[in-house]
Amino acid sequence: MTEEHQTLALLLFSAFVAVTLGITTWVSRNRRGSAEEFYAGGRLFSPMENGFAIAGDYMSAASFLGVTGLIALFGYDGLLYVVGFLVAWLVVLFLVAELVRNCGRFTLADVVAARMRERPVRVAAGTSSVTVSVLYLVAQMVGAGSLVVLLLGGTSDAARAWTVIGVGALMVIYVSLGGMRATTWIQIVKAVLLLGGTIALTVLVLMRFHGDLNRLLLTAAERSGHGAAFLAPGLKYGGDWTARFDFISLGLALVLGTAGLPHILSRFYTVPTARAARRSVVWAVGLIGGFYLMTIVLGFGAAAILGPDTVRASNAAGNTAVPLLALDLGGGAGSTGGTVLFAIVAAVAFATILAVVAGITLASSASVAHDLYASLRRRGGKPRSEVTVARIAAVGVGAVAIALGLLARDLNVAFLVGLAFAVAASANLPVLLYSLFWRGFTTRGAVWAVYGGLVPAVLLVVLSPVVSGSPDSLFPGIDLQFFPLQNPGLVSIPLGFLAGWLGTVTSAEVPDEVKHAETEVRSLTGAGAA
Repeated sequence: MTEEHQTLALLLFSAFVAVTLGITTWVSRNRRGSAEEFYAGGRLFSPMENGFAIAGDYMSAASFLGVTGLIALFGYDGLLYVVGFLVAWLVVLFLVAELVRNCGRFTLADVVAARMRERPVRVAAGTSSVTVSVLYLVAQMVGAGSLVVLLLGGTSDAARAWTVIGVGALMVIYVSLGGMRATTWIQIVKAVLLLGGTIALTVLVLMRFHGDLNRLLLTAAERSGHGAAFLAPGLKYGGDWTARFDFISLGLALVLGTAGLPHILSRFYTVPTARAARRSVVWAVGLIGGFYLMTIVLGFGAAAILGPDTVRASNAAGNTAVPLLALDLGGGAGSTGGTVLFAIVAAVAFATILAVVAGITLASSASVAHDLYASLRRRGGKPRSEVTVARIAAVGVGAVAIALGLLARDLNVAFLVGLAFAVAASANLPVLLYSLFWRGFTTRGAVWAVYGGLVPAVLLVVLSPVVSGSPDSLFPGIDLQFFPLQNPGLVSIPLGFLAGWLGTVTSAEVPDEVKHAETEVRSLTGAGAA
């Protein structure tokens, strides 16, 4: 890239960082310092504000960079991510949003612990939430690394490493100083910027093909080198039965995983009522649906205008398809329009990453402080403030995410998010649904449901082609591959539900009918909700 690209993109990104740091500083001076303020922003956000923040949280680097790259490289099969990410919100809207807002206070564990023995349930749910959050953070770090390599016009590992470290440091600052209120406003600003940038690029792509979608698709298929197969199922997931089962596994993970993501669940606590939580999701579905429709146009636009070979040459996983498309749409390398458009898209993508990592870090640090620390600290000692522990936890989570982000730098960000969704669907969703809807559910069932999904999901990823045994693995030089699928959801999600059922039916504990009745009334009516 030319110096003009680099300078303008860095200036725009610096402006976003300055604005968001200003928001964080302002919020830190005007907050009360309570746990409710830090974790839930005082529950003062309107449905529209929270809907934009949810959309900002959800429209991550995986969507903007990873999904468009997969569509550009694999055509129809890349659309599977769009379908899965969007359909997942029906599960959230109808099964989770309102009930979680009524039953919980700050975290997923609050919902489960309402009718169980608190300590084992909080430890299990907290462990699972931190694991999911770290996996999700890794994807954002990889996206940041891919962007900076493109922006600086080289493949320097040192530049990529320092970018990942810088993103990690900023997210710790956002969370530690501003808490949920600052994080929410950062996500709202980012959502507006991302939607604006995506609309502009979509319009330019459609103008290039005079509004003819059929011509766009046919050109993409022609330039792909695969012809009609580019627009049909099977290019990525149709080679053999293993690939087809991988597709089913991915679909299950994407559709069921959203309802178990800690940073999404925590957003429902930032509004005053359950009705507001439901209306927030309606806003979010509208914004997210529009965004994903536009990513389809951008993905096929990248294939038609740039060609998959150009995309793959810049980044093997396709993570830089959108910035390259912006450069071409603006007039090409060296042109003023190309420089400006590329810089805007790169800055928006960086803003996307920063906003999402702030939300995820806040959710994971809340789980550490509110669930793990509160349950495991020694009795009798001088307890630290939960908010203080959460700030310390943000640093620890950031350090782990940075290390793993550097390790996984060559993987597609949408694919990495698919792994996080699989773990969330395996460990968090079973315990959440059982707690809300099964009268006879017990503490042992809750603990077994979490670990019965979490452990197999993580273990199967370790033993899959993602980690070793193939040229594209994290460790291509060794072979620990035992499990043939890249996504563990097909096996680990049923195991999570099975473990929860098995733990309950083998438990000697008598289910507390009174607590279940209280939880049921509270979840449906909001009576007694925080």
